Amino acid sequence: MLRVDCFAISADGYAAGPNQSLENPLGEGGTGLHTWMFGTETFQKRVLGQDGGAKGVDDDFAARSFENVGAWILGRNMFGPVRGPWPDDQWKGWWGEEPPYRVPVFVLTHHARAPLEMKGGTVFHFVTGGAAEALRRAREAAGAKDVRVGGGASTINQYLRLGAIDRFHLVVSPILLGSGTKPFDGVDLKAQGFEVARKATTEHAMHVVFEKPAR
Repeated sequence: MLRVDCFAISADGYAAGPNQSLENPLGEGGTGLHTWMFGTETFQKRVLGQDGGAKGVDDDFAARSFENVGAWILGRNMFGPVRGPWPDDQWKGWWGEEPPYRVPVFVLTHHARAPLEMKGGTVFHFVTGGAAEALRRAREAAGAKDVRVGGGASTINQYLRLGAIDRFHLVVSPILLGSGTKPFDGVDLKAQGFEVARKATTEHAMHVVFEKPAR
């Protein structure tokens, strides 16, 4: 299965704010999209390596997002703010020496770079052959497990346009960004066969899961 989990948009439909930079990895105001997750037990343990955090509906969705994932696909912006040819190999991602992925990660890019092995089992592979090649390689690496597309919005849009995504967990955060990037431009989810499979509302977010039912 190719799936999207914990993909947050603002109430006005943006998946990231404008002007991504080292100081604003998700664009200006974009961090607020994920307030629902930051306080969960899963985020505290999996991402920060700390004890504590809240349980409940938000945490249930966060925890499930890591289950049965054998490989990830990321757009280059999700790996870092560097644009154009890689100047060197110093940038190793947003997450430090031990990223939370812990499986092979295939990064879409126009510029070749050698694979990057990190602590905890994460290995970044840089794919220059496009979305279809990244998906083929990710499926090979995942074996019987799922492949998760982590974003950003343009990368998810590519896979939606290919009709390749089987399940989509959308999180609507109660903030306004005003501008940025949108994931569903040019995509008709209903025509692709998606149906609402689950939904839940918490203090911090509305969760909606779209799936393509087995025929």
